[in-house]
Amino acid sequence: MKNILVTGGAGFIGSNFINYILDTRDDYFIVNLDKLTYAGNLENLKPSEGKKNYQFVKGDITNNEFVNYIFEKFNIKYVINFAAESHVDRSILGSEIFYRSNVIGTNVLLETSRRFEIEKFFQISTDEVYGSLGSTGLFTETTPLSPNSPYSSSKAAADMMVMAFYHTYGMPVVITRCSNNYGPYQFPEKLIPLMIINSLNGKKLPVYGDGMNVRDWIYVIDHNKAVELVFEKGRVGEVYNVGASNEMPNLQIIKLILKKLGKSEDLIEFVKDRPGHDRRYAIDSSKIQNELGWKPGFIFEEAIEYTVDWYLKNKSWWERIISGEYQKYYYDLYQNRK
Repeated sequence: MKNILVTGGAGFIGSNFINYILDTRDDYFIVNLDKLTYAGNLENLKPSEGKKNYQFVKGDITNNEFVNYIFEKFNIKYVINFAAESHVDRSILGSEIFYRSNVIGTNVLLETSRRFEIEKFFQISTDEVYGSLGSTGLFTETTPLSPNSPYSSSKAAADMMVMAFYHTYGMPVVITRCSNNYGPYQFPEKLIPLMIINSLNGKKLPVYGDGMNVRDWIYVIDHNKAVELVFEKGRVGEVYNVGASNEMPNLQIIKLILKKLGKSEDLIEFVKDRPGHDRRYAIDSSKIQNELGWKPGFIFEEAIEYTVDWYLKNKSWWERIISGEYQKYYYDLYQNRK
């Protein structure tokens, strides 16, 4: 049994990862440490509740003493760090929490991992650390880091610190940098769920600039499988890019969603572009494919339909987020256990 600390496991990608892992294998014991900020939602983890190889703990990764307690209590030997403030718009409005969570939090995890001599530290990062591409070219693992937002700069700083612990202390680390995820349980402030929910509610769909900013989209289950594979077989001290080679402008995705829902494109409303808005991301994932045999299993046209259908079938989930009721779930859940 591998005792794994998964941080940020109540967020979108982390919760999908935990549900996937606990549904497919029984040789992992997962301790999910999450602060339950606005984007953390324990309702995402209902499929994993009550499983013998799962434990949720509410806490902050920047708290040295508490993190040390968790490592000691659960005999942690592995860390997978999903925990991060991740919304670019929020980082523009206020950057301090991004550097505290993404940089200081990662430092606390690294220092604690070093003291406990863990077997692997896995940093979940983003392709945004590379900056912006022109109309051609792809991000590779050797592309220089050139972040353009407070969010991406905080993630780049964390990545560099992770590699510093590898080179200085010989810590067994690995990093993945993934392209834009989509799928079930994504918080409604992100592009795809926001556009689905606004469309369903007959609200305007705000589109930055000309809507032609390009992202490389990957279904969250494909990302989960890549994380599992890198965790098991990835070489220590290496970075692996993860992408589905599915470049698409934001405007095209929005039009696909409107078509799927039978809504008019009149709902689209172009708004002033945000500061430092990267024009294009595109991932070269040949390294993880050639070394570890990973490849995406979902094509965008199918997976976006699955995603839209999920939001249609789970209206009560996102309505509780919009109303704020979802934040009561932790209190109600643990009061009932007393």
